[in-house]
This record gives sequence, C-alpha cells and structure tokens, in this order.
Amino acid sequence: MRNAFFLCAAAIMGLLNLSCKNVSSNVSVSAGEGWRFLLQGKNRQGWEMAGPGEFRFEDGAWVTHGGMGLLWYDQEKFGNCQVRVVFKLAAADDNSGVFVRIPQLPRTPMQAVNQGYEVQIDNTGDEWHRTGCLYSLTKAQHAVSAKVGQWSTMIVTLAGEQTRVEIDGQLVTDFTEGNPTPEKKIWYEPDRGLRPVSGFIGLQNHGGNAHVHFAEVSVRPLPESHKAPGS
Repeated sequence: MRNAFFLCAAAIMGLLNLSCKNVSSNVSVSAGEGWRFLLQGKNRQGWEMAGPGEFRFEDGAWVTHGGMGLLWYDQEKFGNCQVRVVFKLAAADDNSGVFVRIPQLPRTPMQAVNQGYEVQIDNTGDEWHRTGCLYSLTKAQHAVSAKVGQWSTMIVTLAGEQTRVEIDGQLVTDFTEGNPTPEKKIWYEPDRGLRPVSGFIGLQNHGGNAHVHFAEVSVRPLPESHKAPGS
C-alpha cells in the first residue's frame, strides 16, 4: 500500500509538471505584484509585424533584425496601467523604441510614430533624443544610460493623460497631454498633437546593425499610488 501511494503521488506530480509546461506564457500572472506577461519566452502569440525586418528569438529573448519595422500587440489597447519592458543593448549605438498610445491598428511603422508615442531606447542623441524620452517631444529629466550587455527595466505609467517613464528606477519623463513640445524639425520626427488615453503598444526594430534584446513585456493595473484622486 505504501509503495502504491508513492507511485500514485509520483504520477500525479508528473501530470502537474506536464500541464505547467503547456501553460501559455503570455497569459501568465506568475510575474508577481499583479504583472501579466504579454511577451516572455518563445511564445509570441498576439504579436504582429508591420513593416520590414523581424524579431528573432535568440538566447531567451526577442532580438531586433533589420527594419524599420514594428512588432505590436494586437489583442487589446492599454491605458490606466503600467507597462514593463526588460531590454538589453548589444552595442552602445543600438536603436529601438517602445510604443504606447497608438490609436489604430498600425499598418506601417510611421503610423505608430505619428499617432502614438515612442519611448526611445537609443541613447546617442541630445537630451530630447535619449533613453526614456518621448522621442523629440520631452526633455530627459535625468540622464540614464543603458549599459551594453546588461538588462535594463523600463516602466511606462499611463495614468489618464499622463505618461511617465522610469529606467531602472530613475524618472526620465513626466508628460501630460497639452504640455508644450518643441516644433517638429525633420520629417521622421513624430507629428505633434494629443494622443488617446489608451492605445496599442509595440516594439521597434529600427534597422541597420541594431540588435536590441527584449526579454519581457508585461502589464499591470495602475497602482493606487499612481491613480488620480476620485478615479
């Protein structure tokens, strides 16, 4: 009887382990603190490409190749939430971005540029064009340098009309719709104007020899500390 009990228990544990292996990573809530994975591991369900280039799964992360393209999540729009992106540079001049507040399904990468916000990853520009800025729209409050070969964490907080960006715990951007922005200087900078309170999100593959690694994209509801009074 005792041996039969242990055999039965072992069989049950085997089934449990098998079922865990088949759980889709993009619906996992095991990230803790309310985070829900949208992109983690090899499963890329719900993500679509717009434009040229691609994202390849290499060494446990999705890596940008070619472009300029956009990998975007087509299952839902996001607002009043936090978006967490874990990324790594392969070279100091690697270029990419994280997009938020895209109002419509992006058929082209430039549609996302002009209608949403790009949170910049490239850190080789001036204080309006560096890691954590809304590209060419906001001036970096703190200079943050993502180190080559080391993982960095970006948290984008979407609280109504406010967009905040932190890189490794350091606040870089705190922007509210209607705040003044510099005029558009060149064609590839985004069109100026208001963005919606919620929209699609995406990851940019900028092109050239840039190979930015993305290990995770997660979302969670807006924490109480970030909610406006009465919301």
